[in-house]
Amino acid sequence: MRCCEDSDKGERVRETVREGYAKIAAAAVADGSAGADSGSGDADSCCRPSSSCCSSSPDARAKDVGYSDAELAVLPQGANMGLSCGNPTAIASLSPGEVVLDLGSGGGLDVFIAAAKVGPSGRAIGVDMTPEMVSKARRNATAFRDTTGLDNVEFRLGEIEHLPVADASVDVVISNCVINLSPDKPQVWREVARVLKPGGRVAVSDLALLQPLPPALRESADALVGCIAGAALISETQAMISAAGLVDVELLTRPDIVDAMTGNGDGASASVWGSLPAGCKPSDYVTSLYVSARKPV
Repeated sequence: MRCCEDSDKGERVRETVREGYAKIAAAAVADGSAGADSGSGDADSCCRPSSSCCSSSPDARAKDVGYSDAELAVLPQGANMGLSCGNPTAIASLSPGEVVLDLGSGGGLDVFIAAAKVGPSGRAIGVDMTPEMVSKARRNATAFRDTTGLDNVEFRLGEIEHLPVADASVDVVISNCVINLSPDKPQVWREVARVLKPGGRVAVSDLALLQPLPPALRESADALVGCIAGAALISETQAMISAAGLVDVELLTRPDIVDAMTGNGDGASASVWGSLPAGCKPSDYVTSLYVSARKPV
């Protein structure tokens, strides 16, 4: 019975996340080219703060978490949806000709940046479980091709626990603030190991816990969609990666990125973090975590 209960709970988590990110994608369509970046409506989350919470524009927020002007310059309008908690391509050391897979690709931000770095002889693939996000990313891909001349991106609908990708077919797996949303993180890391070529690399930015969250925050659906409630402790994250068979695991904590994301506590951020004990701030509990690892040769 416990197995069935765990399965039902996991599916409920997926549906909560899927519905939340479908709202964000729908807001992007309704708001036009600025899309969800404007921080409007009920699609706010702490990973995509409202305009009053942090910086004044999506590009400014992206710079807060580690993106450069040159990287942002290649993006089609609307691809940057402000959902980042770091810049995984900054630690991926991408080279021309490589195949890159982005887990939870959203509007395509990191896929397009990766595609520019691997060039016409490489390929960048995004996987997302939300149909609305995949549709948005595919529209953005047309604009990317028209602007850059590169036809090396692809977006697939699927769950990161069951990747629609062949065994040993990817040089680099990246992900940005997504694995924490999965109800079965060990399975995600097993899938990462499966699709990587021998010697292939992992470059992930995610959210992880420095200490357990207060119960009220841990049980909040808003916090889940905002990437917080599902986050694992750093030690748990390292154990899951190693158990999947990946080696040379390096974890770099960046609580300063969480401070930049949550800003002054206004807007959506305040609704998520309002249950923290008095005198505590989000980065006392949560950090942006850069993860590097590789698959043994």
